[in-house]
Amino acid sequence: MYISELKLWNFRKYGSNESFDLNNPDLIVPFTKGLNVLIGENDSGKSAILDAIKLALKTHAYEWIKVENEDFYFNENRLRIEIEFKDLKDNEAKNFIEWLGWAKENGIDIPVLRLIYDVSKDKDGKVLPTDIKAGMDDIGYPLNAEARDYLKCTYLKALRDANSDLTSKKNSRLSQILQEHKLFKKGKNNEEHIFVEKFKKINEEIENWFKDDKATDDLSKSNKEEIKDKIDEFLKKFIDNKYESIFSLGKAEIKNILEKISLGIEKETNLGLGTMNRLYMSAELLHLKKENWDGLRLCMIEELEAHLHPQAQMKIIDALKEKEGEETIQYILTTHSPNIASKVSLKSLIICKDNKVFPMGEGKTKLDSKDYVYLERFLDVTKSNLFFAKGVIIVEGWSEEILIPAIARKIGYELTEKEVSIVNVASIAYLHFAKIFLREDKEEKMKIPVSIVTDLDNRPEKDGSFIAFDKLEGKAKTKYDNLKKQKEDYKSTNIKLELAEQWTLEWCLYNSANLSALFKESLKNVHPTIFKSSFDDFIPMLKKEKTTNLEKVKIATDLAEKIEKSTTLVIDEKDIHIKYLVDAIKHACSYEN
Repeated sequence: MYISELKLWNFRKYGSNESFDLNNPDLIVPFTKGLNVLIGENDSGKSAILDAIKLALKTHAYEWIKVENEDFYFNENRLRIEIEFKDLKDNEAKNFIEWLGWAKENGIDIPVLRLIYDVSKDKDGKVLPTDIKAGMDDIGYPLNAEARDYLKCTYLKALRDANSDLTSKKNSRLSQILQEHKLFKKGKNNEEHIFVEKFKKINEEIENWFKDDKATDDLSKSNKEEIKDKIDEFLKKFIDNKYESIFSLGKAEIKNILEKISLGIEKETNLGLGTMNRLYMSAELLHLKKENWDGLRLCMIEELEAHLHPQAQMKIIDALKEKEGEETIQYILTTHSPNIASKVSLKSLIICKDNKVFPMGEGKTKLDSKDYVYLERFLDVTKSNLFFAKGVIIVEGWSEEILIPAIARKIGYELTEKEVSIVNVASIAYLHFAKIFLREDKEEKMKIPVSIVTDLDNRPEKDGSFIAFDKLEGKAKTKYDNLKKQKEDYKSTNIKLELAEQWTLEWCLYNSANLSALFKESLKNVHPTIFKSSFDDFIPMLKKEKTTNLEKVKIATDLAEKIEKSTTLVIDEKDIHIKYLVDAIKHACSYEN
């Protein structure tokens, strides 16, 4: 079984000051089998989603978890968490017979388990104790302790101190993990665990060593005389003559014994944070490997990337994806890491933004199903940062990627400060991937402003004039028709396609009223022999068959440096030749909370 859906009312940031309506949750999060990755900027609500699940299910590590005043949405006195489970196998469903319901899926009746955690505060603002319930109506029936045990999850917190948690100490995390394992449970006849038997023998040996009153050849006095008797001398004076000290390892109980155990790596010492963190995760995931377990197998990891370098992150994701094939195991992760976002399938990604969630799988966006395969192959670390941005500018070449930040600063927009990402897709064929930001459900809207910057193969005639768009032929006409259709598709959305109407970026820069002089300087720096006679020499350099001769990246780099260093340059935002770049920048920076 797995969590198929989470619903929240007035939990943390997910709430409203409207009347409490069970038919209108403040947040609905759909989950899939296998791997689910919640991504988004800081304070986007990722942790709240994990905490809501943790509050309702509790964890294998015996953490003390309860609803606090801070868990209620602003000034509200009631919160509610509902968790729906699907795909219950017979051996799992038998644990919840009294609480199961039925739902239709693909025309077939399937068992469904729905948990309800409805918590209120009294008139003095004190959180009232509340039972976890389950059922298909609005109230449900209390779950007994045995049923709840089958729903515990494994949870790895964000700020993991792996070294401390794996070291022997009272209530250590390692001891909590091990206590839950069947190997450390009492047998059917309540017989003593073998660990207890072994511990008693060791404890007795240690106790007797301190009580040994026989002197050795090396010492004139015995162990007892050297240590115990001296302590007892003071103890009797401090308290009473009847008191006597005893040395031991503590009570011979499983909990006490496990608290004395540490976990490390064989033949390795002084392990770094990254290695210890991976060891810690391996220990926490122990519960997912339990055999003959008829309960939930859910692991939640907050900020997987903590203390891990990018390659280690990739390695762990690959390992989790291998486990994804095991239908009984579900993972819910949060991350800020583009490395992780680039490594997982789009069906696994859920963007948290504007107090909403946006699953990115097929059927959720306007991107065609056939394009998902290509987009997933196409995404890398530098491109996947678009999922974390407040605004996106999609370009089809290095020159635009280099120049746009410099132009943006000159018109008063710092893209880093605005959290705008420039994504270089390297080809016009990939520009339509912007549809990943459009929702299949028209009621859902992602507020991320996306600008697409491209140019057109509309070359100038010998006299410098341009053929009108409706008169274009061949490849130029095909390209223009495709772009025109895309522009039409993006009407009334947050995606805007900005098209250079006159040929290429370089041609627009060459003719720009503001940037022409600087562009010519950069062009001459990179190609000293150019413009020997007239500007007409420039046109052949830009023709498609000659583009390899024009080192565009070097020119763009030189020009960007000149733009940034210039103290006199003023960019007129109405400059017709670069207006499409200016408009793209302004739109991508138009995000509003």
